[in-house]
Formats: sequence, structure tokens, C-alpha cells
Amino acid sequence: MDFSPSPKATEIYHRVENFMDDHIIPRIRQWNDEVHAGIFPVSFMDDLKALAREEGLWNLFLPGLEDDDPGCRLTNLEYAPLAELMGRVHWASEVFNCSAPDTGNMEVLHMFATEEQREQWLVPLMNGEIRSAFAMTEPDVASSDASNIQTAIVRDGDDYVINGRKWFTSNSAHPNCRILILMGKTDPDNENRHRQQSMILVPLDTEGVELVRNVPVMNHVAPEGHCEVVFRNARVPASNLIRNEGDGFMIAQARLGPGRIHHCMRAIGMAEVALRLMVERSQERKTFGKYLHQHGVVSDWIGRARMEIEQARLLVLKTAWMIDNAGAKGAAKEIAMIKAVVPSVLGRVVDHAQQTFGAMGLTPDAPLVDLYMASRALRIADGPDEVHIRSVARQEIKASKDDFGLSAKYLTPPDRL
Repeated sequence: MDFSPSPKATEIYHRVENFMDDHIIPRIRQWNDEVHAGIFPVSFMDDLKALAREEGLWNLFLPGLEDDDPGCRLTNLEYAPLAELMGRVHWASEVFNCSAPDTGNMEVLHMFATEEQREQWLVPLMNGEIRSAFAMTEPDVASSDASNIQTAIVRDGDDYVINGRKWFTSNSAHPNCRILILMGKTDPDNENRHRQQSMILVPLDTEGVELVRNVPVMNHVAPEGHCEVVFRNARVPASNLIRNEGDGFMIAQARLGPGRIHHCMRAIGMAEVALRLMVERSQERKTFGKYLHQHGVVSDWIGRARMEIEQARLLVLKTAWMIDNAGAKGAAKEIAMIKAVVPSVLGRVVDHAQQTFGAMGLTPDAPLVDLYMASRALRIADGPDEVHIRSVARQEIKASKDDFGLSAKYLTPPDRL
């Protein structure tokens, strides 16, 4: 495995880094002030998007469909460090048209949509003209097991009629959101529980679609929304079905693989910010006659944070390489591992940074509260840690059966009469 960036990826990395330093980081305070004043989207977002597109820093995560389409045609391995850079400021990804859930939705449309669906929805998404949302999680069932999903998608002539309730439909409150990709059941009685689900395109203005509330996450209301959405006899054309009935679970797995790479690399970028802030703070403040970093416990936090971040980054890069070379299915174990490992690393680093900052670490004067909230949410988003750890364990047990009896080669109990 070679994780060395290509010359093309290195050049783009430095351009993104410069763009972040010149145009995004100087506007962090303005973003916060405008959002807290109820201005969303913020006043400068369209200008930054236009500038990023003009500089060719656009749709970095996804190759274009044709030669003249936007996109940089990067591999997952090449894109991963860029996602880390963007993760340092939580709203930066949108500037480059690389923010979730749009990235995952664009991947779904890129891989599985018809030409008509691509023209209607993928092209404006890739052009940054609209935003989108993904409706999968439901409040009435344990959605960590996707086969539990209950939303009904019923064929009625040339239409499908949708009834159900979703929540954590991220991005659905964004003023520019126009389309939902919804996962529900078209064949609830199928003996194969992974063939019961389908995915369908639902325009947000469809009659019968109601945004009930923007669900607060850890008592914080995100302006783009994690909405609860009710579907009451919402009718859409049958042509809005993505691929075939029963393909929903397969599409979800294809969508979540690269998406988890993006989430995890952004989380590593967040961890880098927390570590750097902790290091600087530890050199500025004294307690009991010593700088904070001269106290053993703080020094230990700093050293362990660096080691854990490097370990996590290498595991994510390995996973990206495996997706590029073996596909999401071939990298299933590694995808599960990073999804469980990275949010926990981020949480520990941020927690120790908050301790180092003291009272300031609990206020909006530092970004640590937002970083901590992101780390905690990521332990549930895209499947809770326990599901991924269980998946890794099951794959280990399955693999052991191919070499069962290993203990007989290495264990040397004493001879017994």
C-alpha cells in the first residue's frame, strides 16, 4: 500500500490550504455572528462558492460524468487529506460543494440514477444551484438496523405513495434544499429483509411532505436542520424510484462507504484543531508556578493525542486505499473500524483540550464545544459505534474459521497423564 499523494493531489491540497487561510478562517467570526443573528445562508457564502469554483476547487470528492463536467476526478485516497483540511472549519466543505449529505446524494445519483434523474437533480447539485437531504432514520424504530425502517412506499399506477415519519433528515431546513432521497419499504413481506427497501426521490415541495420541526442536537439547533419530516400520502412519479425496487439496502451500503471516509477525515481535521489549540494554551497559561504543558498530565494528553491522531489517520488512509482498489464491499471491515475509532479519538482530544482551556473551553469564545458536540454525534451518525464494533468482531470470527486450530500450533499445555 502506498499512501503517497499524487502530484495532482498535492497541488490541490496546497491550493485548498491557501484558500482556507485566505478566505474561510478569517470569516469564522462573521459566520458565527450572522448565524446567531438569524442570517442563513450567510451573506458571503455565494461569493466564496463562486471564488472556489473559479479556482477549480469544486466537487473535489466526485469525478464528473463527462469531460466538461465539474469535478477533479480524485480517488478516495487523494480526496481524504482534502476532507481533513475542510474539516477544520465545520462549514468549509459547503464552499467547495463537498458537504454532507449532498456528497452522498450526488454519489447515489452518479452511480445509480437514470439519465433523466441525473439531469434533473445531479447536475444542479454538482453546480451548487440547490441542496439536498437524506431521509433514512426514523424515530419509532431502532434505525441502527436499517431493516427496521417502516416508511411505506406503495405503487399506485404511475406513482408511488409514501407514508411515514423520518427525523435527523440532515440539511432539510436549508433554504436551498429542493430534493430528498428517501429510504422506505416497497416489499415489507419479502423473506429477504435486505430486499424490502427501496430509495426514491421526493421533491421537498411535494404535497403531503411536512417539516415538523428542526430537531435540536445536544440542545443546539443547526441552521441547516436535522428535521423531523412526516409523509402523508405524498405522491411522486414512479420514475422517481432510484434503480429498482428492493435495491435500497444495497444503495445505502454503497453510499455510506465513501461517506464514512469523508466524515472520518473531517473529524481528524477537527482533532488537529483541538490539539493545536491545546498545545498553544498549555504554553500560555501557568498554574502553581509551571506552564500547563510542564505538568505531567497535560504533557501526557498532548503526546497521546498526537499518537492517536496519527494512528487514526493511517487507518482512514488505508481504508480509502482499499475502497479505491477493492470497492466498499472489500473494505467493509476497515470502514466499520474507522467509523468506531475516529469519533472516539476526536472526543478524547477535544475533552482534554477543554480541560486545558478551563472555563473558556466551555464557551463560544473557543470552537471546542462545537467540536465536542460533533464528536459525540458522530458516535451515533451513520450507525452507532456498537454496530460497527460488532461487525468487525463477526468478520474476525468468520475469518478465523479458515484457519481454525491455530491455538493448537501455539499453545503448549503440559503433558497430562
